[in-house]
Amino acid sequence: MSLIALVTLVVDDYDKAIAFYTDALGFQLIEDTDRGDGSRWVVVRPRGAGGSGGSGEGSTGLLLARAKDDAQHASVGAQTGGRVGFFLHTEDFARDHTRMVAAGVRFLEEPRHEPYGSVAVFEDLYGNRWDLLQPA
Repeated sequence: MSLIALVTLVVDDYDKAIAFYTDALGFQLIEDTDRGDGSRWVVVRPRGAGGSGGSGEGSTGLLLARAKDDAQHASVGAQTGGRVGFFLHTEDFARDHTRMVAAGVRFLEEPRHEPYGSVAVFEDLYGNRWDLLQPA
């Protein structure tokens, strides 16, 4: 079986990005390895996603990659051209929405209940748009 293991998200600062994804979104820091050249290999995944022991093994994670040049800095927060580019599924929309609002996550709309599930668009630390979604 094939799967997408990681998706790169270009960020401006490793530690601020780790704090946002782990504290505000409740993700788990899977790896933070110094690569010796000023860069780090930083992987976060939704807590408890896939695999045993909550490691997230078998689920898609985010590789947080610090921008290194002007072109990469220009893409921070705009990697999907202003469209929703990331979809965070939940088993309890109300719980996670309430927790995220309390943590300071900026939602761009009130929760909606669509035929496909409960959803609300939010922005991450950089302005990338995400759906918080509880499928029907």
